[in-house]
Amino acid sequence: MIVFQEEVLVQGPRVLVTGATGLLGRAVFREFHTSGWMVIGTGYRRARPRFLRCDLTDEDAIRRLLHEYKPEVIVHCAAERRPDIVEHHTEAAVNLNVHATSTLAKEAAVCGALFIYISTDYVFDGRNPPYGEDDAPNPLNVYGRSKLEGERETLRHCPGAVILRVPVLFGEVESVMESTVTSLWLKVQEATEESCTLDHCLQRFPTDARDVAIVCRKLSERMRQDPSIRGIFHFSGKEQMTKYEMALAMAQAFKLPSNHLIPLTEQPAGSAPRPVNSQLNCSRLELLNLSVELRPFTAAITDCLWPFTADKRWRQTVFH
Repeated sequence: MIVFQEEVLVQGPRVLVTGATGLLGRAVFREFHTSGWMVIGTGYRRARPRFLRCDLTDEDAIRRLLHEYKPEVIVHCAAERRPDIVEHHTEAAVNLNVHATSTLAKEAAVCGALFIYISTDYVFDGRNPPYGEDDAPNPLNVYGRSKLEGERETLRHCPGAVILRVPVLFGEVESVMESTVTSLWLKVQEATEESCTLDHCLQRFPTDARDVAIVCRKLSERMRQDPSIRGIFHFSGKEQMTKYEMALAMAQAFKLPSNHLIPLTEQPAGSAPRPVNSQLNCSRLELLNLSVELRPFTAAITDCLWPFTADKRWRQTVFH
């Protein structure tokens, strides 16, 4: 159980965080923990001694988990979120993104737990942004379709659930390769005679996982008080950037050269199709005062990348 020894006497509300070993899950766990909640975190391949190892594709394991720990809130962060991996390993991805979500939602309803399902802006095709919560989804790739089906399963089994759609995330990574955004750091550092092409076509809205975690905590607190807090919400960073522009911002923040970075204005062949601009309208969350004040991208990404600049080897892992 992911509860520190000194927390045993704390009688705060209990939350279960799936995918607590991942980028978003770690941020969500930390946010609830520092806010006085009793936190149970699950992982699978990366599960550590203080996390519960749970195969979320095992329905009996999910039932045992919820029966034993009886959470008041479940924040379902676990997912296969890499579109190119999902395209080629569809069955495994659907088992996690759809079937496991369906079981969790069903069991949450049975045990009376509030349920938050993390979804994606990739449920939209990117042709007519910005997208509100009621706009018709039209995913372009298998990943988007699997997350949309997860949304539908969530609301079918647990009508009082919240679905939180978010775009591409970055944050306190354990490896720069853990996030599409922070992985650009490797390209920035390749300041050699060789040029490096980066996408300058797809419009992204990089969002700090720590901000998403705060929104999850705020939603949970409000859901416990107000049953009308249900359905679909959007949360996103506000700065529109391509991968090329993100890399330039990193180079400028760390005073590194960027002449080797070359903008690529065509989508690469062979990768899963992605929406050109799936900007999310976040007004519903903002009107309910459930959003957060966003830091500028440059400040937030600098905070996340500085541990990887300690020496000339540019360490790719850091232990928190």
